[in-house]
Amino acid sequence: NTAVIVDFFFFTAKVGKTSLIMSLVSEEFPDEVPLRAEEITIPADVTPERVPTHIVDYSEAEQSDEQLNQEISKVGLNSVTSHWIPLISERTDKDSRLPLILVGNKSDLVEHSSMETILPIMNQYSEIETCVECSAKNLKNISELFYYAQKAVLHPTGPLYSPEEKEMKPSCIKALTRIFKISDLDNDGILNDNDVIFSQRTCFNIPLAPQALEDVKNVVRKNMSDGVKDNGLTLKGFLFLHTLFIQRGRHETTWTVLRRFGYDDDLELTQEYLFPLFKIPPDCTTELNHNAYLFLQSVFDKYDKDRDCALSPDELKDLFKVFPYMPWGPDVNNTVCTNEQGWITYQGYLSQWTLTTYLDVQRCLEYLGYLGYSIIQEQESQAAAITITRNKRIDLQKKQTQRGVFRCNVLGARGSGKSGFLQAFLGRNLARQKRIREDRKSYYAISTTYVYGQEKYLLLHEVLPDFEFLSEADLACDVVCLVYDISNPRSFEYCAKVYKKHFLDSKTPCVIIAAKSDLHEARQYYSLSPLDFCRKHKLHPPQLFTCNTDEAPSKDIYTKLTTMAMYPHAKLRCMCSCNRCTYCICHNLLNSELVRSVKAKLYSAVLNRHMTQADLKSSTFWLRASVGATVFAVLGFAMYKALLKQR
Repeated sequence: NTAVIVDFFFFTAKVGKTSLIMSLVSEEFPDEVPLRAEEITIPADVTPERVPTHIVDYSEAEQSDEQLNQEISKVGLNSVTSHWIPLISERTDKDSRLPLILVGNKSDLVEHSSMETILPIMNQYSEIETCVECSAKNLKNISELFYYAQKAVLHPTGPLYSPEEKEMKPSCIKALTRIFKISDLDNDGILNDNDVIFSQRTCFNIPLAPQALEDVKNVVRKNMSDGVKDNGLTLKGFLFLHTLFIQRGRHETTWTVLRRFGYDDDLELTQEYLFPLFKIPPDCTTELNHNAYLFLQSVFDKYDKDRDCALSPDELKDLFKVFPYMPWGPDVNNTVCTNEQGWITYQGYLSQWTLTTYLDVQRCLEYLGYLGYSIIQEQESQAAAITITRNKRIDLQKKQTQRGVFRCNVLGARGSGKSGFLQAFLGRNLARQKRIREDRKSYYAISTTYVYGQEKYLLLHEVLPDFEFLSEADLACDVVCLVYDISNPRSFEYCAKVYKKHFLDSKTPCVIIAAKSDLHEARQYYSLSPLDFCRKHKLHPPQLFTCNTDEAPSKDIYTKLTTMAMYPHAKLRCMCSCNRCTYCICHNLLNSELVRSVKAKLYSAVLNRHMTQADLKSSTFWLRASVGATVFAVLGFAMYKALLKQR
């Protein structure tokens, strides 16, 4: 990490600390040693760990104890003798103690090693990362000293391992368990060879030789019976392997893996990893791109163990084990499509991700980070999963859009049937809606519709009926639904007032829904009837709607809402399903089997026909081609005029 700066702090008189610094810099023993060496910064490109290295000396003759304490509180690493270890330990919090290197200098003056004397001290103080014997005079282990010092800062033992208990700390086990689950691509509880090889390439950017992989598994087999299963590493084997790395002083291996998966020195996921920089221009929306949907599909398949195209509560819980909390509450089951058991279906699962991306893209980035999107997809960050749509004003100018998600705000007086309208979009009739608990109610519903053969997401948002307090967010959408209860004589008045105050001069398409059409229609206490009001303001006639049906309610109205959202510049002549008017006849013709088969044969003929030079020179060929093109152009223009009318 080139952003890390390592500070060295040397103290205790007459131990050769200044000589060590000067021998490192000049690569020779100094003839004259000052009381204190100047502060030195070694550039990153000449250090083993490729980090800038800041070296600070201390002199008892020049600095007070107060200055010493200030330096201790600032440094990132200390090179000390055992005399100072209790001082450091007493003045620092247990969870934030600095890593220490115990240095035995002037080894040229003795003929034997002092390591046997030092080992008890190392066992007594867990802050000590390692012990080094060196000589400033003979330049023995000078470079190694600073390498170990850097390593102690960049790859500390403290957060990973407890020397007293001789096992990894719970926070380390938790982080590595998440990494195991992400790397286990088929969720069978085993890292097979492909999983291990992929992780090796992702974390270390080097391939793993087959023999090296077998050697790793053999080491695990020799030390534990359940570490390898079906020729793959189990979670226990994976954790044992990293424990072994740490015990053998290869902390950098474990730290490289942890940091690749987004962890910082405290084994918490970094803000930079979870929330990469992502700016959204005004009047633009956010959607998942194709690669993101493929990734989410693979995650769904990974946890759908019974292959029923739905996630049971246990499967959903298993999926979110890589999260620090449960991200989806019980209201999600009333926001998206579920099966008869109330479990989120595959379509509902993708819809919820689409909803999160649209409403709160930062939350979506966070969730994708927990799932390891950037690692599995080998992207710089999960921001690569998001598409920012074109400015809506440009879409209106060009009269076309490439957006895949459209928002419909549903407004109406209390009891008008807004919630029923939302739930009907998810295929729930009135009987199923009555089983929804009030505390699990959702003000959103999202699912897919098809507009001229294109799959689009329609997001319905129920706006609370506080007429005087409608915010810009309540009004910002692609299409508006004004819902009234035909059996309540005072219900339509709210719709009329909202339309006249907020949407009369707006370019946002509006549709009035006459809900509860299975009940007796009451005369509305308003100056104009709903039909006359629509005629006056050039709106479509009120659309009759009811969710009190035996089967799932019809979705025709939702398709029409999506169509209006896609083409706000145009106005459909008809909003019915009578199968008699021009709109319905043309719509049915476009979707008929005859037209589809003819279109397929034409495509086949054009794409697969072998054009010879004689064909290209034949006047008959060009005549038939021009006639065919003219006929198609006339038919296409006629259908366009029949389906759409310019405002």
